[in-house]
Amino acid sequence: MRRYWLLFAQTVTIALGVYAVIAALRPAWIERAPAQVGIGTPGRAIPVLQAPGGGAPNSYRDAAGRAMPAVVNILTSKALRETHPLLKDPFFKRFFGDKMPPQEQMASLGSGVIVSAEGYILTNNHVVEGADEIEVGLADGRKAEASVVGTDPETDLAVIRIKEKNLPVIVLGEPDTARVGDVVLAIGNPFGVGQTVTLGIISALGRNNLHINHFENFIQTDAAINFGNSGGALVDSRGNLLGINSAIYSQTGGSVGIGFAIPVSTAKTVLDSIVKHGQVVRGWIGIESQDITPELAGNFGLGRDSGAIIAGVVRGGPADRAGMRPGDILLAVKGRKVGNTNDMMNLIAALPPGEKAPMTVMRKNRETTLAVTVGRRPRQAP
Repeated sequence: MRRYWLLFAQTVTIALGVYAVIAALRPAWIERAPAQVGIGTPGRAIPVLQAPGGGAPNSYRDAAGRAMPAVVNILTSKALRETHPLLKDPFFKRFFGDKMPPQEQMASLGSGVIVSAEGYILTNNHVVEGADEIEVGLADGRKAEASVVGTDPETDLAVIRIKEKNLPVIVLGEPDTARVGDVVLAIGNPFGVGQTVTLGIISALGRNNLHINHFENFIQTDAAINFGNSGGALVDSRGNLLGINSAIYSQTGGSVGIGFAIPVSTAKTVLDSIVKHGQVVRGWIGIESQDITPELAGNFGLGRDSGAIIAGVVRGGPADRAGMRPGDILLAVKGRKVGNTNDMMNLIAALPPGEKAPMTVMRKNRETTLAVTVGRRPRQAP
């Protein structure tokens, strides 16, 4: 028995010595890989391909990063008005006291764009129209109550303001230099899921006669615009503001690739006028017009297919006092060509009230220039 014990002790001693030598000279031989879960070879790492760092090529992350902080979420609430006559009766209210049914609140979502460090925000008129309370959520997590500075239903634009410091401000772009095919990003808060960026191109410029707004000069895009995006930003590939997302064409309520944005040039004019006057001030001369169609040109021997036919003149209005008559064709306003009725409306609206503006008309195939003292356009009902 003693001999077996000595043999066992010697064997253990030799084994420990061998282990010490291997650990000192070849440690990799005795290292164990972490236990693997599932089917595979224990101790063997799975080979994978790893891309180098540095970001994706042809990315628009910089443009999005510059514009996103200035795009805000807008939450509005409006109390549903009492409609039943008994609810308005003072005796009825006094009898029921605190048991009167409370007024319900109706909430809606939208977006906006901070365009001034003083807290001015551009959005759509239909986003804030009739709202009792407006709350703005900034991209950095701040929330602020907003007040309406002014609205312009004819372009569906509105200006609201918040009183916060250190506000991110978007850079205004140049929509006049934009071209069909340019890459654009739409930024907003669709369906209330949170700030979202979608990519597309400019599909068309100068879209009008859509019967969405009174004054129309839309940028059309296929960048996805959905419910909640209204009032958000359409930016170029550098992150500069090109337009305010306003409407979509859809039979389902979701994006089908036909969205419309109000150019920032129009939005800037509305912003300046609202901040200065509290409302948009536009020129007006008191006429009704009709586009010249090839059929009209042929039937009346007009010899031209551009311009706007004066269909009616407001008696005693600026055009009437200047001698403009029904049947005249308005060709130019202050030297700028009138291509159609939409051009005429925009050119006249841009004139300051009180200015005497030369307007070229054709009457019985003879051109003449009339000096029209511009009036102030009456404010249209929403």
